[in-house]
Amino acid sequence: MNGETDWDDVWELARDVLENGAPFNLTDEMRALLSRAAQQVALGKQDTEDALRGVPTAKALLREINRRIHDGSWRLTDARNRAKTSRDKGDFDGAQQVMRDVLAVEVVPFYREQAEITLKRLVGLAEVLATGRINPGLHDRQQLTALSVRVQRGHALEPTDDLRALLRRTASTAALSETDTEEALKSAQGAETLMGMVLSRFRESERRFLDAMYRMTSLRDSGDLEGARQQMRDVLAVEVVPQYRRMAEEQLRGLDSPPLES
Repeated sequence: MNGETDWDDVWELARDVLENGAPFNLTDEMRALLSRAAQQVALGKQDTEDALRGVPTAKALLREINRRIHDGSWRLTDARNRAKTSRDKGDFDGAQQVMRDVLAVEVVPFYREQAEITLKRLVGLAEVLATGRINPGLHDRQQLTALSVRVQRGHALEPTDDLRALLRRTASTAALSETDTEEALKSAQGAETLMGMVLSRFRESERRFLDAMYRMTSLRDSGDLEGARQQMRDVLAVEVVPQYRRMAEEQLRGLDSPPLES
């Protein structure tokens, strides 16, 4: 589904009316909002028109629209997380099945579109795993994961020009020097070692950052801002991967910003 949705307005309305008991005034503007949102979550036109004839049924329509938005969001997020776990373990078939399970039950066009995009990428990565050929339309590091699984399954890594270019790009994002990268790319064994180093650095960086985020959030919520800041300072003291350094710096700046006035 392309274009903007009205979901932020629906969430706000549902919170006010359904959760907080605010008056529900079925104005022309409200009818237009609910009519658009109903279409965006794949509710039938006639059912929507019938529901908008009275306040009780319009409120029930709002509840159903909000439910479809919430349930679809949770389902897609959960499926993506599980598909990522399967993908990173080399189980591309399992990752694809997770997204197919979403598509078997999802009716909201936007969530279906996102699930289809994810599934298409997973199919592409499975092809990389099966053939060893690089796909320029896929994420670099995810392709390295597929190639790493391929090597673990006994296939030789073929140091083609495409693979060398992929390793050069990803090595730089993992803060590996150009000199070391070029030296490694002189042989298939070196390329395989380089691939393992890139993936290892990102795995370690992600784990370190997420662990620090958990501790930071707990300390911040308990009122210990200095302790929360220290978690990100500890990350920055050892982190070399630029992406995770930026993320830690952003978190630290957020902790140093004055709180928003309520």
